[in-house]
Amino acid sequence: MKLELLEIGEKTEQLGACRLSLLLGILSEENQIVKFLKFACGTLQMDFGILVFKDEPYGWLESDGKCHAFLAQPHEEYEHFFLDQAYIDENHPNYKEVSEYILVRGVEHKRFVTMSLKHEGRSIGHVVLYDERSDIIDNKQLKIVLEFVQSLVNIIKLRLENAELKEMCEQQSALNASKTKFFQIIAHDLRAPFHGLMGFADVLAHERNTLDENGVQDISEYLLETSQSTYNLLENLLQWAMAEGGRFVYHPICFDLTQLTTIVQNVLASLAAKKNIEIISQVSPHLKVYADINMITSVIQNLVSNALKFTYTDGNGKVIMSADEDEQYVHIYVQDTGLGMNEKQMQNIFDPNFTVSIRGTSGEKGTGLGLVLCKRFVDLNHGAISVSSKEGVGTTFKVSLPKNKKSALAA
Repeated sequence: MKLELLEIGEKTEQLGACRLSLLLGILSEENQIVKFLKFACGTLQMDFGILVFKDEPYGWLESDGKCHAFLAQPHEEYEHFFLDQAYIDENHPNYKEVSEYILVRGVEHKRFVTMSLKHEGRSIGHVVLYDERSDIIDNKQLKIVLEFVQSLVNIIKLRLENAELKEMCEQQSALNASKTKFFQIIAHDLRAPFHGLMGFADVLAHERNTLDENGVQDISEYLLETSQSTYNLLENLLQWAMAEGGRFVYHPICFDLTQLTTIVQNVLASLAAKKNIEIISQVSPHLKVYADINMITSVIQNLVSNALKFTYTDGNGKVIMSADEDEQYVHIYVQDTGLGMNEKQMQNIFDPNFTVSIRGTSGEKGTGLGLVLCKRFVDLNHGAISVSSKEGVGTTFKVSLPKNKKSALAA
């Protein structure tokens, strides 16, 4: 039996799982694996070299400066042969057993030496150098190779640290960009209403005598609506900041879903009546979810409020809350008969870059911050949120939550 070799390409589709191999440049001209194996074989005057990393699907064979992949065997099977020693040669008690082990797996040889790669006291892989000759391996040359093995481990350590630093840097850059965009939007959305508030307040303070009752009523309604919308923005901002800062504590309980829908209907009844829209609950009694009731109430209230914002005010508008269940999850739906969205809007609706939302059917403005917060809360409750929509027909948000503690732990 011979070792079945694979050309790097279509037959190595699991290459993405070979993290250490990729860090050592297995696909680049600066292939450290080939360089190491070529040096080790040359130093010991052996023809073939194999390197296998723990938990990677492929091992690597070097011969005459060329690198081939092969399917790796479970690393734990091999590591126990070393008996906590750095290498196995003809003087090791398990030499014959290892010889039979690698021969059965296609490594045909007359002599071999194998070494363990250890990082922070744990094995991360092994090397096998072998050929068909019978010469005795030079101990001095073997020590040189063992030192080079340690150099390879140090290179791996540095590249792992560099990869982690790069990932942290990219995450921080993305976070900073997100924060910058966030503050730009908040500043823009707060500046406009405050200009209006200050302007009309100035009229009431200095030009009250020039206004009739209708004028005072119009200004009062504007001040009330603008104050409420600005307060809602600040409330969402505070909740978002608390969620991102880890200050929200997840307190799940098993509760009846109709408790939640009743609260939402009562809170938003006046807004629905003002826009001539009907809020309908089709949630069956005794349907229970395992979640933080305060967070999920905030989510559904935000979704219903959003649905009211974009539903037509012609007297036929409806916002419907419904739910169904499967073995593990309860699925809550908030459906409206409003403006709807296109594909691009649906793709970006939960985007944490806080893109400014379109105006509602009564000219309402917003930042989209509420939906980002909804997704954050649903994630904290081990659930999922999605949207489906059609322009001019309406939108449906789906929130899936665990039915019980067991489902939550499995999520």
